Amino acid sequence: MSIRRLFASCVVSFALVAAGPASAAPAVRADTILIVKHERKLYLLRDNSPLRSYRIALGLTPTGAKEHEWDFRTPEGSYIVDFRQERSHYFKALHISYPSAADLKRSAALHQPAGRDIFIHGEPNQPSKPVSYYQTRDWTNGCIALSNQDLQDLWELTSGRTRVEILP
Repeated sequence: MSIRRLFASCVVSFALVAAGPASAAPAVRADTILIVKHERKLYLLRDNSPLRSYRIALGLTPTGAKEHEWDFRTPEGSYIVDFRQERSHYFKALHISYPSAADLKRSAALHQPAGRDIFIHGEPNQPSKPVSYYQTRDWTNGCIALSNQDLQDLWELTSGRTRVEILP
């Protein structure tokens, strides 16, 4: 199934699913994380059906795919969660497999390094701004950020090498 068809089917069926944090151990784990940048939304999917949705913050330059290191853009494309960190500069973090072969080709054409270490993470452990700053605007260097409560929910509803699709 194409990513666009996957997204369309999720939008249609999502109206039927109640979204929000889980209060108990999950019975069903997500097999896909779908990030729709222009909506500032992260969707957890299982068998192409939505389980939850969350508000996200993106890189400081949110429009367009990441082209090179320190461009403050969030990547676009297909990735996987390749490892998890319980301890980081943020409240937990899931590393995505950026850069892909396409990302490396794009940055090489610009004679720039692609960068690395793109995460889905929570709020900073040592914030330098008021809490409202992190909850109301794009603030990362290119990562995808959620509230700590939403990141904990995502943490519990995913495991292993979860597929990540990032759309414009």
